[in-house]
Amino acid sequence: MSELLVDDADGVRTLTLNRPDSFNSFTVALKERLLEVLLETSADEAVRAVVITGAGRAFCAGQDLKEHIALLEAGDPAPLHTVERHYNPVVRAIVGMPKPVIAAVNGTAAGAGASLAFASDLRIAAAGARFLMAFANVGLTADSGASWTLPRLIGHGRAMEMMLLAEPVGAEEALRIGMVNRVVPDGEALPAARELARRFADGPTTAYAKIKEAMAFTGELALALEVEARTQAEAGATADHREAVAAFVAKRPPRFTGR
Repeated sequence: MSELLVDDADGVRTLTLNRPDSFNSFTVALKERLLEVLLETSADEAVRAVVITGAGRAFCAGQDLKEHIALLEAGDPAPLHTVERHYNPVVRAIVGMPKPVIAAVNGTAAGAGASLAFASDLRIAAAGARFLMAFANVGLTADSGASWTLPRLIGHGRAMEMMLLAEPVGAEEALRIGMVNRVVPDGEALPAARELARRFADGPTTAYAKIKEAMAFTGELALALEVEARTQAEAGATADHREAVAAFVAKRPPRFTGR
């Protein structure tokens, strides 16, 4: 079974994260495939708008912590470099995509999954969708561009609250504070996003690309991604992070020591 489904219709490419049994969490294979397809999509003139969604009940739960801790326990350094090798290039590909990108948030979006939605140009959320910046719960800091995208959407103070408290934000509250653009009934996020994407596909694609370049792809984002890569690697090397992911897999409360 492919972990990423690609569907083209009417100038719209729909990318579906397809690990429903794991809430579409990111494995190394999924991150690498998503990046590959995003780069292909950016260069494909037949694709004029993009929709990103998730299969099943979730949009994306972020990093697959089971794979993550298995690599950590094996002494594999790959988890400490995934931000710079995978997440940052994915964010650059979405923000630099010369065509509109719409996130159809069909369910929970957490961690890097929420960041994926924040990096998109527009967000259509199902009524039951929730957004959770859960990095602190596993002893980590923000990544996937969230330190830059989220404050731009909802302001610094509210973004800090989400980062530090790691409490979920429902769809209606997300709409009220500007985190999402529209809320639709459950089951209708993808059709609504595709309808909007078809409108973009019939529009002035070059102008959309220039709007995106003027609005978002700045030196500030590049700097934020560099800082995220460094701070996430530092946080990922802490005892607290190892304890947090071990506790998650064992389904027990973590015991943090601040180290």
